[in-house]
Amino acid sequence: MKLRVCGALLFVPTLALAQAPPKQAVLETSMGTIVMDLLAERAPNHVALFIKTAQAGGYDGTTFFRMIRYGVIQGGDPVTKDPAARAKYGSGGLNLVKPEITGEKHTRGAVSAVEVPGKPDSGGTQFFICVSDQAALDGKYSVFARVVDGMLVAQKISEAAVDAEGLAVDRIVVSKVTIRDQPPETPEPFSTESVADLAQFRAVLDTSLGLITLSFTPDQAPSHVRNFLRLAQAGVYDGMSFHRVVRGFVIQSGHLPTRASSLSESQQRYVRTMKAEFNDQVHEKGTVSMARLEDPDSASASFFIVTARATALDGKYTVFGKVESGLDVVEKIEAVAVNGETPVERVELKKVTIVRR
Repeated sequence: MKLRVCGALLFVPTLALAQAPPKQAVLETSMGTIVMDLLAERAPNHVALFIKTAQAGGYDGTTFFRMIRYGVIQGGDPVTKDPAARAKYGSGGLNLVKPEITGEKHTRGAVSAVEVPGKPDSGGTQFFICVSDQAALDGKYSVFARVVDGMLVAQKISEAAVDAEGLAVDRIVVSKVTIRDQPPETPEPFSTESVADLAQFRAVLDTSLGLITLSFTPDQAPSHVRNFLRLAQAGVYDGMSFHRVVRGFVIQSGHLPTRASSLSESQQRYVRTMKAEFNDQVHEKGTVSMARLEDPDSASASFFIVTARATALDGKYTVFGKVESGLDVVEKIEAVAVNGETPVERVELKKVTIVRR
């Protein structure tokens, strides 16, 4: 990184910070909002400096000025407030705080202080955000925050055009940085309900060929039921299709690439693999089961509805529900023209609505 050393080390008092509630920083940028949890317990001096700078308006009007596509983005230099000082970008706000190297990893979303190579005491107001894992930086830079919302914004910033020096061609402005208390943690949807409560929920699949209502068996596969309800309520399934139809076997949906639009950041958080919950429910007509890859614990979002008895699937795929109504719609989907196993015309899963009976 092209940096210039200036200033002297600044002692930043942290006693008040240690006694305060955990803080967040909200960065309003010309490409969207980024929210970071400030890790005062890991890097108290860096966090104190960041808060002091933000509250004084020191970040307002600065830019994200250097980026490596899908790697890191760099900002926080007060010099970048001046468009005419482009040749000096990366030289300001340094030598203000000593390093606070911990075991915190430079995984996606980590926020670290910029330092002049070979000068560990050169940290200051400049920072970089890891858009992807950067293991080579572990133990070398002070991680003082983590992005908790807005990683897609950071990724978009990383895609911005740069010149031969790696500087952003267009100004990506941080209009305002606000410090606030971290909101209290809330449980994920459908993570606290009892098995009896989960059994009361239904999912109504609004397809281009009609409605299908699913009921669930949380006593047999509680994690899969919670997962499906969570994804459905978050709108993850909306705009997908029934991408696979095998007559006399299954119709399948939930394949993320079939979605008409990209998932939001909050939706992406809910998409994860699950441990198998194989049970003694059989795969017969109307059974709802989770698709997976070769790994038994690789199920995530894709599911299928069985259209005929399929003994070969028993005990190998996790059954978590059944069709309560709309088997005639399942039959209509099963009967569409296919090219191999792909419908010739798209069968839309327009929306999944969760209701309670």
